[in-house]
Amino acid sequence: MTSHIEYERRYDVVVIGAGPAGLASATSLAEAGLNVVVLDEQTAPGGQIYRSATRSPISDPKILGTEYYRGAELVAAFEASGAKYVPQAIVWSVSPGWDVGVSVRGHSFLISADAVILATGAQERPFPIPGWTLPGVMTAGAAQILLKTSGVVPDGEIVLAGCGPLLWLLAAQYLRANAKIACVLDTTPRSNWTKAIGYLPGFALSPLAAKGAKLLLEVKSSTRVIANVDSIKAVGESGLNAVEFTRNGTTQKPIGAKTLLLHQGVIPNVNLSMAIGCEHVWDDTQLCFRPVTDEWGETSKRGIFVAGDGAWIGGAVVAEHAARLTALKVADRLGKIAAGELSNRASRDRAAKQRLVRGRAFLDKLYTPAKQFRVPEGETIVCRCEEVTARQLRDVVALGCAGPNQAKAFLRCGMGPCQGRMCGVTVTETIADARKVSVEEVGYYNIRFPIKPISLGEFAAIPTTDEAMKTVVRELPPGVTS
Repeated sequence: MTSHIEYERRYDVVVIGAGPAGLASATSLAEAGLNVVVLDEQTAPGGQIYRSATRSPISDPKILGTEYYRGAELVAAFEASGAKYVPQAIVWSVSPGWDVGVSVRGHSFLISADAVILATGAQERPFPIPGWTLPGVMTAGAAQILLKTSGVVPDGEIVLAGCGPLLWLLAAQYLRANAKIACVLDTTPRSNWTKAIGYLPGFALSPLAAKGAKLLLEVKSSTRVIANVDSIKAVGESGLNAVEFTRNGTTQKPIGAKTLLLHQGVIPNVNLSMAIGCEHVWDDTQLCFRPVTDEWGETSKRGIFVAGDGAWIGGAVVAEHAARLTALKVADRLGKIAAGELSNRASRDRAAKQRLVRGRAFLDKLYTPAKQFRVPEGETIVCRCEEVTARQLRDVVALGCAGPNQAKAFLRCGMGPCQGRMCGVTVTETIADARKVSVEEVGYYNIRFPIKPISLGEFAAIPTTDEAMKTVVRELPPGVTS
């Protein structure tokens, strides 16, 4: 359905992102009687995991699996809640107050709120290997977007490589869609089993165990899986032709392929929370930076909350429960929950979240990516935007470069269009490795607003009065709301 969207200068709560966490929190807030708006970069709600769940071109529901269509239920509840939704909305700042700077189809304006919930979700961990910038090399997430939005899988032979639940899920979905999978290169280090085995009982008692076993069996019975892969190289001139790899340190016969799909887990998308100035820590288990939050998702900045995978990687359903807990806390603070009722009302989601989290520790230990796939050497590109190699980065460390921010001055590393999103964790770990110090000592990029590019003209035209705001809204084209 297409309709004109109403914009207001102030809401009780602004939710950024319309994935599982954004939808769940906004629905709960609206049902509590709060005026809430969801700002979303996509054209329809769902996020990455439930992308196009309400309008998928795939007619056979078995291809994507029944869990994917859970997203349609979330979207339906959201649309019935009365929460506002603004698609194609690019948030470029959040300043004290809280004022949210947002650009919608070339027009920027500010929206104020008593609380802001960051539901920005996760991003794929960088997977820097030789040749990963060749045409034909993609991330598993990008490949899944093509499948969900267009029902498309690449032509020709496909190799999937890496580790983590999403890799196996995509492999199963591609097999169901009759894609030509040459093989799956499993990079899970054998030593990870020793580290993970102590967490197996908790995993076995969680809902994740049966689903994971079923997925592995489906893939392994339908295509070739090569385990203990410890190096990968994409080979080609103008595009991918083959995948070279070693197994247990021994070179194997190259596999001809037109597409290589890489994945080694996901990490929180922290650019926005870092730019706001929220405290972050390095998580040694999930090998990523994450915001410091309390049990309700509130950060070190009062009124700024992070819900879902943007705070800690737990998966879509965990994100829903965590987001509802966040919504309860916000509703309580804004006077929509009777005194003393917060803990009681939170008990159901808290218990459900804990049941699901029980199995997560096993997955985190088992699928910890090997160091050689996180911390590259030689001529492997680290920063794709500026084409900075691992060797160049290590060379400037020898000259005194202490961290990612100094690397910008030496090499423009992290200063391209992605603003460090694709290379941040890799740069930090590589510098830490070169300096022989901890990741915490090296730190991360200083992220500043605007975190997404807007033109000077758009910035200068930001309306400062209610009347000016109405004029901007009248100029906006219709927005897709469902």
